[in-house]
Amino acid sequence: MSDKDIMNEEQTTSQEQEVKQEDLREANNKSNAENVGDDGLSFIEENLKKEVADLKDKYLRLYSEFENYRRRTAKERLDLITTASEDLIKEILPIIDDFERAFKASEKESDVVKVREGNQLVFQKLVKTLENKGVKVMEDLIGNSFDADTQEAITQIPAPNEEMKGKVIDVVEKGYTLGDKVIRYAKVVTGA
Repeated sequence: MSDKDIMNEEQTTSQEQEVKQEDLREANNKSNAENVGDDGLSFIEENLKKEVADLKDKYLRLYSEFENYRRRTAKERLDLITTASEDLIKEILPIIDDFERAFKASEKESDVVKVREGNQLVFQKLVKTLENKGVKVMEDLIGNSFDADTQEAITQIPAPNEEMKGKVIDVVEKGYTLGDKVIRYAKVVTGA
């Protein structure tokens, strides 16, 4: 006998078994339906009540699990939001210390150039720290067209020439992005 014949015979046998099981189930259902009397109805009613109770119990357990999950994730999200800036703050604290030292040193210093150089060093350190965290300054805005997605026009003045109409003439306050998201719009003056 070939493998193909064996497989066909096995399929036929399993199909016959399925048909026999189906016939047995139908016969049991018919006999249960015929034997149902008052006792049978109460038996079915009891089974249905147990099934409803089980389903209610499962529902309550599932609902309470979901509520616990929702509360836990809300708490985790809140914790994440409150502590998300912790790394940035830890990196900015030494810069604050540098500012305090610069203020103390500038009280005794009479040379304005040295004070300015010290302040610029601290400022550069702060800018570098923010850049490392993904904060970027919007640059080269003057002379470009006004972009409402990244800029806020605070006033309009007559354009010095025709080419500057609708373009940025001056930047009053720099804009910043964090990744691709604008975290502060640049406040600009546009030409009319």
